[in-house]
Amino acid sequence: MSAQKLVGVDGCRGGWIAATRQGVRLVERVAELFRGSDAPAVVAIDIPIGLADRGARRCDEEARRRLPGRASSVFRPPIRPMLVARSQSEASAIGRSLDGKGVSAQCWAIADKIREVDELVRDEPAARRALHEVHPELAFALMNGGALAERKRTAAGGAQRRALLEAPFGALVREASPRDLGCRPDDVLDAFAALWSAERIARGEAVTLPADPPRDAHGIAMSISA
Repeated sequence: MSAQKLVGVDGCRGGWIAATRQGVRLVERVAELFRGSDAPAVVAIDIPIGLADRGARRCDEEARRRLPGRASSVFRPPIRPMLVARSQSEASAIGRSLDGKGVSAQCWAIADKIREVDELVRDEPAARRALHEVHPELAFALMNGGALAERKRTAAGGAQRRALLEAPFGALVREASPRDLGCRPDDVLDAFAALWSAERIARGEAVTLPADPPRDAHGIAMSISA
């Protein structure tokens, strides 16, 4: 396993926080990680990959069941037809016409990022091989032996997550500066949680939900790993 080719990624206001064993950086677009000859073998990213044409994804349902008390952190992603919309109201109208469900404000806030990754996975074979959808709260639950009760943006919740990450990553976590990166502290912690999952994926130790993931209309697996 080549540690420098494993990346954990979480979205932030300015783009994406990318964490590796060599440090943390801000990239404007995920495609930047695949430029050059030393492309990563695994990129674990906290964004929906693989979108249903209608209805819920099994991976989200299974992830919620594994996070008692924190199930709301796994939100329903848009169905693929919503991606053509340019407003939350338009996307919700599309969803309601197809399966009776609109799109939440939380989900619509990252619609551009979902489109970005969806286009990358569909257009770039190397990205499709390397990118894996993960969820930081699943990673933290596995590190902790159970879902964390405190929300990540509270002082207690942030401290608990940082302590869990310092065990595998030590000074990398302590020295990462959200202020220098232009992001929130939880963005950095979530990127390291994604890196933790990336390393488990590379070692063949990750849990994949569901174990037999279905594929969307473009052949993209709809699964969450941790």
